[in-house]
Amino acid sequence: MSRIGITTTVPVEVIWAAGHEPCDLNNIFISSEKPQELINESELRGLPRNICAWIKGIYSVAKKAKVRKVIAVTQGDCSDTCAVLERMSLDGIEVIPFAFPFDRDERILRIEIGKLIKRLKTTEDKVREVKKYLDAIRENIYEIDRLTWQENKVTGWENHLWQVSSSDMNRDPEKFRAASKLFIKKAKKRKPKKEKIRIAYIGVPPILDDIYQFIEQLEGRVVFNEVQRQFTMPFKTNDIVEQYLKYTYPYDVFAKIKDIKREIRLRKIKGIIHYVQNFCSKKIEDDIYRAELKIPFLTLECDLPGSLSARDKTRIEVFMEMLKQ
Repeated sequence: MSRIGITTTVPVEVIWAAGHEPCDLNNIFISSEKPQELINESELRGLPRNICAWIKGIYSVAKKAKVRKVIAVTQGDCSDTCAVLERMSLDGIEVIPFAFPFDRDERILRIEIGKLIKRLKTTEDKVREVKKYLDAIRENIYEIDRLTWQENKVTGWENHLWQVSSSDMNRDPEKFRAASKLFIKKAKKRKPKKEKIRIAYIGVPPILDDIYQFIEQLEGRVVFNEVQRQFTMPFKTNDIVEQYLKYTYPYDVFAKIKDIKREIRLRKIKGIIHYVQNFCSKKIEDDIYRAELKIPFLTLECDLPGSLSARDKTRIEVFMEMLKQ
């Protein structure tokens, strides 16, 4: 089994069906002991300082993780990713292109998944078998999410970790299944949490490690992680193409807004924190979210791995105090 790097969620069912191991480079980067050193290494290799830190981190990780192939999402993800993947190609890593059609054209997506199946030398029947297997594991993550917003027994940080890890299931689905079942068993025995303010976190997963904990210190709790939840494939389907058509992340902002509005009502959310990464084109979406989502809204823009700055802590404190009033 060889490792295939991914820089965002892609049809991992195809990778496993082909006998390979998907490896989410983002998760390895942010969970490393010294992520800042990975960023520094990429800059020493020539990557510009004024691009997203996530991009620089995954570039260094690809070399350290010794991946021989990386799936390049040429449409539906950050444009800087494409440029960095070209640089990986120069370094001897095989780049496999994959595109989510901008207009959600089912025919085009079916062709793209078919091309990936052919490129990795597997079959549609094997992909269907793997999808059924992975969907059963995803049920555990849905339960962890339910325990977060419905029974109030899971923290926002725990919710984030389990959902973001589902992109590659920590590269071992069976261990991931066992660990998630054990976590659910323990979480169900907890007393319900009593934070007063229910928060939605939208936007890309944070590069910082203390946002959720700081919000809970202020009597709030994140009960909805928008993008991370999408990594879990939360819309049940029998067909892999339909599954990745319903997955909102690579498509237009209005599909995301529709999903967010539904979850705001369901989870009784009182305020939104929109996280944006420095030098990210998705900052442009911020005004659209503000216009469409009619509840209190805070935009938090960050750059490097680490902890919240004093300025950001003050802004969150003011926002939470406003929500309490």
